Amino acid sequence: MDAPGKIGLIAGGGPLPHDVIRAAQNQGYGIYVAALRGFVEPGDFDAPGGSFGFGELRGLVKRFKQEKCSHVAMAGTVSRPDFSTIKPGIRDLPLLAKIVNAATKGDDALLKFMVSLFEKEGFKILAPQDVLGSALMVTGALGRVKPAANHRDDMEKALQIAALIGAQDIGQGAVVHNGLVLAVEAQEGTDKMLERVAQLPSEIRGGVLAKCLKPGQEARVDLPTIGVKTVELAAKAGLSGIVLVAGQAFVMARADVRAKADKHDIFIYGVKPEATAQNAHD
Repeated sequence: MDAPGKIGLIAGGGPLPHDVIRAAQNQGYGIYVAALRGFVEPGDFDAPGGSFGFGELRGLVKRFKQEKCSHVAMAGTVSRPDFSTIKPGIRDLPLLAKIVNAATKGDDALLKFMVSLFEKEGFKILAPQDVLGSALMVTGALGRVKPAANHRDDMEKALQIAALIGAQDIGQGAVVHNGLVLAVEAQEGTDKMLERVAQLPSEIRGGVLAKCLKPGQEARVDLPTIGVKTVELAAKAGLSGIVLVAGQAFVMARADVRAKADKHDIFIYGVKPEATAQNAHD
């Protein structure tokens, strides 16, 4: 049987790139890791690779072709770079200008630009979920704790708010408690948002965290993701649970996440995609 190809993996922080590498290698893919400078190092990964910055996409395309990569995948946590500090070569200036222009329209616009860039160069875009489907959220409760009837309204509203801010390319998450929106995710990410909730007065802390894809988002990159740290921060913020869309969010280290959620009496619940779509149009 022919090998499925070779993946050029653009990697940021967190566990997702490592899980993608392991799953892809187990499926017969070759891997070359482009570690994003300032976030990770090539030596962090169990695969050959190099270090690249946002101002070096032309060089990255060239390297992927030299490595005979057939696919490009993107995985891992990356904060928006300070483009003013990037010092590209003269030949990279036109492309960097396009990247900056896309970034001014939001994170999803930036990711869509990067996807289109690699597609135009002849690479197939491989979504992390294509090789890591086992890490996707399931329908229903992940652990022993299930949402009570009084949590349902907060779950629905949190998903609605997450979809609303997502439509404006602001973020993927929101926290709602007793119908009150306590926080929405912006550039700081989910962890920092939960830390903000934990600083609120105890009488209003609590509720439900929802994370979902932005409407119209490029689903092959940047799926909503939770892990053990998410659950720990949710517990510190006094949350009752986390709601995700089944098949459209990653749960990293699933067994550990389940155990941690059970320990803190926090539910992690997956709703069907059609239910989320209905909420978005209500």
